Amino acid sequence: MLNLSVLLEDGARKHPTRDAVVLGETRLTYAQVNGAANQVANALSARGIGKGDAVALTCPNVPYFPIVYYGILKTGAVVVPLNVLLKGREIAYHLDDCEAKAYFCFQGTPELPMGTEGYAGFEATPGCEHFLMITADPTAASPVEGTETMAAAMKDQAPTYSSAITAETDSAVILYTSGTTGQPKGAELSHANLVLNALESNRMLGASPTGERHLLTLPLFHSFGSTVQMNAGFAGGSTLFLVPRFDPQVAVDLLQNEDITFFAGVPTMYWGLLGALTDTVDVQRIAATLRIAVAGGASLPVEIIKEFKSRFGVGILEGYGLSETSPVATFNQQDRPAKAGSIGYPIWGVEVKLIDDQWNEVGGGDDPDTVGEIAIRGHNVMKGYYNRPDATAEVMRDGWFRSGDLARRDSDGYYYIVDRAKDMIIRGGFNVYPREVEEVLLTHEAVSLVAVVGVPHESLGEEVKAYVIRNEGADVTEDELVAWSRDTMASYKYPRVVEFRDSLPMTATGKILKRELV
Repeated sequence: MLNLSVLLEDGARKHPTRDAVVLGETRLTYAQVNGAANQVANALSARGIGKGDAVALTCPNVPYFPIVYYGILKTGAVVVPLNVLLKGREIAYHLDDCEAKAYFCFQGTPELPMGTEGYAGFEATPGCEHFLMITADPTAASPVEGTETMAAAMKDQAPTYSSAITAETDSAVILYTSGTTGQPKGAELSHANLVLNALESNRMLGASPTGERHLLTLPLFHSFGSTVQMNAGFAGGSTLFLVPRFDPQVAVDLLQNEDITFFAGVPTMYWGLLGALTDTVDVQRIAATLRIAVAGGASLPVEIIKEFKSRFGVGILEGYGLSETSPVATFNQQDRPAKAGSIGYPIWGVEVKLIDDQWNEVGGGDDPDTVGEIAIRGHNVMKGYYNRPDATAEVMRDGWFRSGDLARRDSDGYYYIVDRAKDMIIRGGFNVYPREVEEVLLTHEAVSLVAVVGVPHESLGEEVKAYVIRNEGADVTEDELVAWSRDTMASYKYPRVVEFRDSLPMTATGKILKRELV
């Protein structure tokens, strides 16, 4: 038996009165978070939700996220975290694809209307039976008339619950990812995948057994934030200081005033933190408590690493992983020197090798000039893509998962990302898959052909750009197409830049040469 919810339950047993999550003036202890998660579990059980059922969750970094996340797990159901920026059409796709039986959705704000978008997606998914609106104020009514709130569902539910017996190989979470073939796919992760990744994250980073003080700005719906900080944090009895939306000044204030010891972020967050260090910031106070700094999601510029260490006295440990690997696969770890620009070496229990297109290993003898595709095998590798055996077979063989990322390995066993075999764009830490964006753009009546690429951006790393050939007679402007895209796609996906062309560079077989466009 193994259930990922044990990470919270064990914390509640060991130190019930310790703060588990903090958001502004709200401070919830381990006992309070666990009790509320038990109420969620009882509410789901009362609605017939149980082992193996998929339950989706749209929620920013607020205390409701871990409460619902672990509440779902306690029933033996499978958590399906969704990006808070998805539109109704995109939500409906995800709910249908994972065969969700229930859906928790935060009400959001007028600027980020998660609740109304979520309900639109739910209404378009006949197989999803239950919709529960998470309201910031537990006494408030749902903003969508006639829908049930999470608070109402939890009312009168007992704060105790006997968690379902699940095997270590049972599915715990489905994380959606995509690729060059278009629609997102659900990476099916087991309880063992996620428990071991959380425990190993703490070990390799040298996290204190008495708990860290995490500044959590990474979105919890993403595997980086949920595994390396939430799951690993609860496994170690840590306190999580939540930031619903990254703001450099808010982050710096928390670093300065809350004795933060652990920070994890994508490169743009580090860039933002350094830019927010005004003369009024007590850098020495931050440096006195900050012990661990972790980066992932994209390559971190060496100059940022140098400046961060000079200001705070802490080196940034870079790592690498994917949704399909729970996510951590390699890391610069505490027991060996970190190398700037490297993603480190494999974590405990995980193997990494470089392969060619035919799955043959390359780079024998650790030749630093040999480039190959990263392949990974170990306790962190997913079970497969949910209900997609063909897609799973394309990327998995004999326990090995091929990542689509190209790398080299030095003589010390450290890996360095060279390029992405996939066309994926990383915009501000979010993965954007060009094929998905292209397919949406092609539904516009004025668009005949389109190629989407990532172009360099000073603060975001990459920006999404669309090269468009218009249909004959169409006169859509750049501003009009950008505005249409903004209404149709999540805010991190849609192209901010559109360039119209009469033709696009192609190979002899008709494949668009995106590298020439970049």
